[in-house]
Amino acid sequence: MKTNPRKKYISNSEESVRMFKSDLFESLSKVHYTVPIYIFLPVIFYCIYRSVTTPLPVLYYPLVIVAGMVIWSLVEYIMHRFVFHTVLPGKLGNRIHFIFHGVHHDYPSDRMRLVMPPSVSIPLALLFFYLFKSLIPDVYFWMFFATFLVGYLIYDIGHYAMHHFNFKSGLFKRIKQYHMLHHYQEPERGYGVSSPFWDKIFDSGFSAKKAEHKE
Repeated sequence: MKTNPRKKYISNSEESVRMFKSDLFESLSKVHYTVPIYIFLPVIFYCIYRSVTTPLPVLYYPLVIVAGMVIWSLVEYIMHRFVFHTVLPGKLGNRIHFIFHGVHHDYPSDRMRLVMPPSVSIPLALLFFYLFKSLIPDVYFWMFFATFLVGYLIYDIGHYAMHHFNFKSGLFKRIKQYHMLHHYQEPERGYGVSSPFWDKIFDSGFSAKKAEHKE
């Protein structure tokens, strides 16, 4: 496997490019940015409800919440760097990469392809649900998974905001500038979307010169 060597092509059109001949597959590849909220917010509330019915001491909640956010941020980084930015050999490999992430780099302003469609997010959520449930005792699991999903929503909705909201100052402006460097200058670096924390840990962030230039 190798990281993406594709040429840099970027369209700033907000229209969606067609990816599939099938109308069904095409519709499954698009989603309004609010849809993840409708799907996952009830799940988060259910997990919180299950958590408060377990004998987890109140003092443990901050630790479990921090753990959920940290693990989500690591999963976000790993998936973006090693799944979304990996291209398998041949035409099929390039096609799969384009469907999963290449289309977003070619059309970063496409309003309908900025959050994960349910056809991807629901299977992934189930995979992580059963993975974590097999590893974490129930007394910790429910609040951990609620926080993990909150991290996902922050990432997904925040990603839409980075591409379509005009932040004037503060933290969100800096996060947006960091992500725009990934899109428009060095797509092979800057894999942290919600935070540059893991880029700093694994030395995959931008050079100091690039970071200063974004200001």
